[in-house]
Amino acid sequence: MIGLGTYAFFWQHSDRVAEPLSLIGAFEATRELGVDLFQICDYAPLLEMSAPELQDAAAAARDLGLAIQLGTKGVEPAHLRRFLGPAEVFDARLVRSMLYGPGSRPTLDEARTWLEAALGAYESAGVTLALETYEQVATADLVALVQDIGDPHLGVCLDPANVVARLELPRDCVESAVSVVKNVHVKDFAFARQAGWVGFTYSGARMGTGLHDYPHLRETVRPHERGIDEIVEHWLPWQGDAKTTIRTERDWTRATLEYLRSTP
Repeated sequence: MIGLGTYAFFWQHSDRVAEPLSLIGAFEATRELGVDLFQICDYAPLLEMSAPELQDAAAAARDLGLAIQLGTKGVEPAHLRRFLGPAEVFDARLVRSMLYGPGSRPTLDEARTWLEAALGAYESAGVTLALETYEQVATADLVALVQDIGDPHLGVCLDPANVVARLELPRDCVESAVSVVKNVHVKDFAFARQAGWVGFTYSGARMGTGLHDYPHLRETVRPHERGIDEIVEHWLPWQGDAKTTIRTERDWTRATLEYLRSTP
């Protein structure tokens, strides 16, 4: 299933705009685009919401026909278990995370111990934990960790854009992780010369115009055949003013959805 995530609404949620979009507003915008899945990912207000606020948001998602996934950072057992409460309220079947969280950089051995301590609760709740590929941990190490633990409720959230900062090739990341992928983050990316031709900026691009070999990912991972959800997000730089930035963000979302829906 194709979904949108909070990173597709990054600037619309931001306090740099006069009227930031609420979570329920993002749900409504998602449904207006004909999308049935939303990933609440790295959304700081989530854990600050009261029980009634969570219930209201979950009810809004249900009324709109949206399935919900959650996302956070870090693998400390207490932190991961904390997300099972909101997961139950939203009936979320997947939580995306990263090995490193705020103030936490476990070794691979520590991460394994922490994950094994948390996964029993995830199994009992029927929730899958997907660890994202990113530049701070080699894809080979992340995949080996998931394979060594060997729990069906643990896998990888595949985002080949992140690993470029580690000098990994996105295609290599896709091929290394294919057997353990549980979730995919979809965004295009590109390098651009900085002003004066001194250095480069690595940033987002409108889907289909950058370096992301999405057809290779689709052919290799086969997300539709395997029931793996694909979550649209962006790395959109600020465009100089709020109106232009929001208009561009919405355009990139529509373009990505059209691209995914039209790719065989």
